[in-house]
Amino acid sequence: VHKAGALLVVDNTTMTPFGQRPLDHGADIVVAADTKAPNGHSDVLFGHVASRNADIIAAVTGWREVSGSIPGPFEAWLVHRGLETLDVRFDRMCSSAEVIARRLQGHRAISGLRYPGLEGDPSHNLARAQMERFGFLISFELASEQKAEDFINGCELMQAATSFGGVHTSAERRLKRGDAVPAGFVRLSVGCEPVEELWKAIEASLDRVSG
Repeated sequence: VHKAGALLVVDNTTMTPFGQRPLDHGADIVVAADTKAPNGHSDVLFGHVASRNADIIAAVTGWREVSGSIPGPFEAWLVHRGLETLDVRFDRMCSSAEVIARRLQGHRAISGLRYPGLEGDPSHNLARAQMERFGFLISFELASEQKAEDFINGCELMQAATSFGGVHTSAERRLKRGDAVPAGFVRLSVGCEPVEELWKAIEASLDRVSG
């Protein structure tokens, strides 16, 4: 990228600085939606841009002043509140996601399972090389669109939501949003619930849709 005279911009929303630091790996700019894990409570729209290049920061700051996209004080407070517990929440979410992903491997209803923490996942080696944790997002496929819908709606400890990274586990069928994914595709965002209770709820819902 740099040889071509371009800047490398990385969206680090899913990993946060506790899971991956793109600037340490040569990125020029990092962007992230703080609406997700940094805030963690699903009650604000927020984001940030980070760079170690003073000229880039000056340009972004100037554009922000002209465009007017400056957050209000209450929104800033909400995110600041979330940052105080981000490391604790992120650690819990990632640890639980690793457990859930390994158990999903053995369930008969699941196909197309993707989680970078699983050996054999196409992104596993790269994730091990540049990430400190494997994240809290898992994706997989169920047999049909209806089964995916029933699974999400039937899980007692799961919210149907388009966002992710909150303290509560959530899931979404991205096909609803126009993504080019299979009909039964599910994106699961693991939250901070006790992992054994969460797995029991997930397993029970999977068993119902695969019975």
